[in-house]
Amino acid sequence: MRPDPLSEAAARRHELARAKAVQALRELDRAGTPVTFAGVAQAAGVSRSWLYTQPDISGQIRRLRKSTDGTGSAGATPAGQRATDASLRSRLTAALERNKQLSEENARLRRQLAQALGDQRSAGPAIG
Repeated sequence: MRPDPLSEAAARRHELARAKAVQALRELDRAGTPVTFAGVAQAAGVSRSWLYTQPDISGQIRRLRKSTDGTGSAGATPAGQRATDASLRSRLTAALERNKQLSEENARLRRQLAQALGDQRSAGPAIG
């Protein structure tokens, strides 16, 4: 039995719409544009209601929308510029190490200052 041409055409149209939606989603995210159902639908040329029926695509839109909610549209960070967990941990480790070094330097300088003030007192009043 030969496959139904209408079913095949509908399947092709569905896959094309999915590909357009995924591409639009990636481009919006890469550009740092806030990702919304309306934005993806407009960029992909599909309806918002259709996007809601696609669990994987709508889930990805929701995740990306959450990641930019707190920053507002002006502060959205493009995907390629977002820090990874590993880079954030590395920066935190470096900052903690620098903080430790500065604390040790402060303690050393305080000891030197105390020594200098003690030496100055021991020398007696300054003649002036």
